[in-house]
Amino acid sequence: MQFEVWAPQADRVTLHCDGATHALEHDPDRSGWWTGEAAAGDGTRYGFALDDGPVLPDPRSRRQPDGPDGLSAVVDHERHEWRADWPGRALPGAVLYELHVGTYTPEGTLDAAAARLGHLRELGVTHVELMPLCPFPGQHGWGYEGVSLWAVHEPYGGPESLKRFVDRAHELGLGVVLDVVHNHLGPSGNYLPAFGPYFTDAHQTPWGSAVNLDAPGSDEVRAYLVGSALAWLRDYRIDGLRLDAVHALCDTRACHFLEELSSAVAGLAAESGRPLFLIGESDLNDPRVITPRAEHGFGLDAQWNDDFHHALHAALTGESQGYYADFARAPLAAVAKTLTGGYFHDGTYSSFRGRRHGRPLDRARVAGHRLLGYTQTHDQVGNRAQGDRLSAALSPGLLACAATLSLTAPFTPMLFMGEEWAAGTPWQFFTDHTDPDLAEAVRRGRRREFAAHGWAEEDVPDPQDPATRDRSCLDWSEPEREPHARVLAWYRRLLALRREQPDLTDPDLADTKVAYDEAARWLAFRRGDVRVAVNLGKEPAEIPLGTGRVQVLAAWDTTAAPDPDGVLRVPGESCVVLTRA
Repeated sequence: MQFEVWAPQADRVTLHCDGATHALEHDPDRSGWWTGEAAAGDGTRYGFALDDGPVLPDPRSRRQPDGPDGLSAVVDHERHEWRADWPGRALPGAVLYELHVGTYTPEGTLDAAAARLGHLRELGVTHVELMPLCPFPGQHGWGYEGVSLWAVHEPYGGPESLKRFVDRAHELGLGVVLDVVHNHLGPSGNYLPAFGPYFTDAHQTPWGSAVNLDAPGSDEVRAYLVGSALAWLRDYRIDGLRLDAVHALCDTRACHFLEELSSAVAGLAAESGRPLFLIGESDLNDPRVITPRAEHGFGLDAQWNDDFHHALHAALTGESQGYYADFARAPLAAVAKTLTGGYFHDGTYSSFRGRRHGRPLDRARVAGHRLLGYTQTHDQVGNRAQGDRLSAALSPGLLACAATLSLTAPFTPMLFMGEEWAAGTPWQFFTDHTDPDLAEAVRRGRRREFAAHGWAEEDVPDPQDPATRDRSCLDWSEPEREPHARVLAWYRRLLALRREQPDLTDPDLADTKVAYDEAARWLAFRRGDVRVAVNLGKEPAEIPLGTGRVQVLAAWDTTAAPDPDGVLRVPGESCVVLTRA
């Protein structure tokens, strides 16, 4: 078979394949590329030596059987026989479920996670969003320090396990979304700088030098990232990609990298006949991210909307530290603004940033499904000092209110694993770095970060302690017990309503009408014929519905009922969904 590698700075490149060495030659048609032939098949181990250096894994490795530092292995994707005849599942009308393979089950493998997919079908979600799967040091971690952007973390089961997972999901009617990280790699196990200018000092990111998207050599770096993205969608039949922290993709070129990527994905969708989509995690509040390319946008299909989360979190918990400060001043007003306008910071002053932030969405042109709405995510739970979920502080009634707001809002809803039954397990920050110095630096850095906010060192879990990961695994006995069973039943009912009531999947932001009382802590909104009311206060609330008969579709407390005079009486910490009779 043919081997190839981009190494523009090398004078010699040697392929080490199955115990033999082969000198590669310059590719006359592609500057900086080296090619050669060697006998190999599925599973053959190989690597590249540059000049007189050590043997390194292939930057485009499809498998790293021995981890990021080991030799690469050939993967023959044609050997897998796909079972599901899958037409694909588009983003509009979807409900996503964010899942971390390493903690979804105690086993922490893709096969073990696949065995639990029936729960998600019964729940009523449409897509599983897998957190990053690329190889990283050790056994357990969040996955955001991965390398080898074509490969699957071996402790999760490697490439064949991912194909089995996707096949099982598709058999159950579930799409699969994969979280990919293009804004940084490593640091441990990252050998890309030895091969070429994959990084540049022209820009700096929270992780150091930026990925090279606009400096000399960036054409090949961009092709490397685009090729990886297409490989997940093509070789593993993934339905969509979540792009981590796109605001950290530093690119000054006229055609932004995100535009190039979205164009390539659209081309693959046309070729394959399956709908494929891209979701960006963006801190920019910039409509260009989700504006079509034809309208001079970047062309992503959707983005995470942290403003909705922050407003809802502040309203539920009363927290006002850090970026919650602006939302906590009038939290229900903030929730109302995001429900109707998408962004809260749309050119307003952000005290957290010390400047104005964001730009308004054009509600007439931007569909609500292009924004993801959620009450919890891996970031918003795991980046707390103790990884505590909302269920650690809120009553079941308030958790039901949170679910009602996120699952009936005009956005694409997303759940974080275990949220649907008010999981009692935390989800903490954990790592398994094999480099002792890096492990200690991460441990100290974590504790130093929270010490600045008043946390005692002993109260911040040690990321390197295996018990931190173990505590973060879901307890699958909980859904059968109260109060978890009642919360789970409420999520299932809300998701059923999304299927039954077309108004709940209408993406028209401008059609959402909101009323609220900050002092009484109630909020109500209308979407077509559907009315939603939540009472976050402890005391009963009287919420004016206006004229016309209504019918209760779902109520957390069955005493919630409308009066003939058009007033809805909702018990404390409760919620109700109604429709025009």
